[in-house]
Amino acid sequence: MKSDASPLHVLIIGAGFGGLAAARELARGNVRVTLIDQRNHHLFQPLLYQVATAGLSPADIAAPIRSIVRRHKNVRVLLDTVIDIDAGERRVLMASRRTVRFDRLIVATGARHSYFGRDDWEIHAPGIKSIDDATTVRRKVLLALERAETEPDPLRRQALLTFVVVGGGPTGVEMAGAIAELARRSVSQDFRSITPHCSRVLLVEAGSRLLASFPPCLSDKARKALEGLGVTVMTDNRVSAITDTYIDIGGVRVPTHSVIWAAGVRASDAAAWLGVEADRAGRVIVRPDLSVPGLAGIYAIGDTASFTDGTGRCLPGIAPVAKQQGRHVARQILRGRAMPFRYRDYGNLATIGRHRAVIDFGWLRMSGVLAWLVWTTAHIFFLAGFRNRLLVGANWLWNYLTFERGARLITGGDTLSPGEIK
Repeated sequence: MKSDASPLHVLIIGAGFGGLAAARELARGNVRVTLIDQRNHHLFQPLLYQVATAGLSPADIAAPIRSIVRRHKNVRVLLDTVIDIDAGERRVLMASRRTVRFDRLIVATGARHSYFGRDDWEIHAPGIKSIDDATTVRRKVLLALERAETEPDPLRRQALLTFVVVGGGPTGVEMAGAIAELARRSVSQDFRSITPHCSRVLLVEAGSRLLASFPPCLSDKARKALEGLGVTVMTDNRVSAITDTYIDIGGVRVPTHSVIWAAGVRASDAAAWLGVEADRAGRVIVRPDLSVPGLAGIYAIGDTASFTDGTGRCLPGIAPVAKQQGRHVARQILRGRAMPFRYRDYGNLATIGRHRAVIDFGWLRMSGVLAWLVWTTAHIFFLAGFRNRLLVGANWLWNYLTFERGARLITGGDTLSPGEIK
């Protein structure tokens, strides 16, 4: 730790759950903190699928980074994109060509979509990792419904009303359930030729069951809940082709204009920047204290880090892991000594539609309405800011009572782009 006259400078790359948790913890000490992010807002990613399905507006689940840390006078925010790290010179190079030096570095740059070597699918099957992603998916889904309303060709109309979600993890399950409710119940009241039974929602999973990180009994309940909403669940099926007009599932061609990707993620380029070893998903392999091997004073957390706990399990890329790791690294820096990280698992949650969810607390497993109420309460509580909590709570209550989704806005241009519905 430096002297009071020259406090330690801690640089944090990324204002996601991990980076923000680290900044808040460091704000309590005698250090200077610089927080860099390529966007000016912190995003509550677990609810992005609700923006994509018109349940919430983007501003409901995001808050400006500067407003979140404004009371912490030792925290400085920079809006920029990191393009490289010079670990030897202890400086970070950004897209604006300016550099920022550091005494300690926390890399929390998150993850992006992984198409498993088929990056050409991205234009046809967008995922949801940002607000731009979510509004792109929302535009795609709503445009399909608008086109189907006046489409005279029955085959093309069926393709417009077929929605495919690839990936049976929590994001895929939540997305499929939300699209089913949107297409089958919410918007059918506003259209004249679209009835609740016109649309078809497919959920494709390469594994043998949905929600592989949950116990099998909860996976079965999630599947039954989705099927109750009219979703066709296709496990043990792999995707071999995706185009503007169809998806190939297990050798069967399904005409569709709306494919949403929720099948995999890949870490940022942090490992390449640092010149260190990475796992198969591109995550930096870290030590027990979350430090990067061979690079003193540099740490990786959240989706950027590959951390194996005492049982040999690699921790998942979820918000609770990132937040606990961010706080842990910050405390290490403030105390000036290394401490092994121990994750406290508070359970897994996933929602299926408007009043169904599954929850695994380890010692307690829940499903149905009670689990949905717990899921709702937890997500409202962890949102950033009282305003967001109030708005999301009010929106959910209104949606529950009326089935209406007030954020059904088609944005991003007045005409269709070449990659959209033709």
